Amino acid sequence: MGTARTPQRRAILTGGLAATAAMLTACSSNPDASNAGKTSAVGAAKSPSPSPAAGPRPDSPWAAFARLMDGNKRWVDGKLQHPDRDPERREFVAEAQDPYGVILSCIDSRVPPELVFDTGLGDLFVMRTGGQVVGPVVVGSVEYGPMTTGTPLIVVLGHQRCGAIKAAYEAMRDGKKLPGNLQAISDALRPAYRETARTKHTDPVDAMVRIHIKQTAAELRSNRDLAPLVKKGDLAVVSAYYSLDTGRVEVLTGAPSA
Repeated sequence: MGTARTPQRRAILTGGLAATAAMLTACSSNPDASNAGKTSAVGAAKSPSPSPAAGPRPDSPWAAFARLMDGNKRWVDGKLQHPDRDPERREFVAEAQDPYGVILSCIDSRVPPELVFDTGLGDLFVMRTGGQVVGPVVVGSVEYGPMTTGTPLIVVLGHQRCGAIKAAYEAMRDGKKLPGNLQAISDALRPAYRETARTKHTDPVDAMVRIHIKQTAAELRSNRDLAPLVKKGDLAVVSAYYSLDTGRVEVLTGAPSA
């Protein structure tokens, strides 16, 4: 498994913000000695991934990427294995987690990452926002896995017929504002809109979706704290597009090599 190579940032996250880290990972320590002994025994008795369908945790960007894409193929073909979704797995990850992937996706109810990639408990860190837009809190959440547990893969997953991006596109095109805090989503999508508007497209909304996905992945790839991990080959940041019609995930940029 790759490990974080940014000691100052890691020290901040794992030292000064230890309480926050415990909350995010949902793995606070139990002061009860008997429970601790029981947990140790359970951990020693089980393999890193008890579900036979899943196999060992991927420890490289390529292995993590391959695992996700294999899962997506099963989703498309209707041959789901439902790995890591049994009581034994639930017990195994109750005290600690070690996800192999980070997914930043849209809130759309038709695009649940755990199903789209046929994964289970403890396999993925998942962040979902309207139009998969980012801000400091979201970026910090994306950074968490790679910088504290060595999660080797980030996937920015946009999708076909995104309602958030369609609404933002139409509002900006018509010079209107969206109601309430929806305007914040539109504001975050302005760079993608500007690039989309430079060229004529048969489907400008779909073009904006793809542009935004790639822009977001590029920003994460060049992020001050993530870029060193990418450069060393410990982390890959992939941009991908999900088809509502077929269920297939299309890789746009950043696919790691074997």
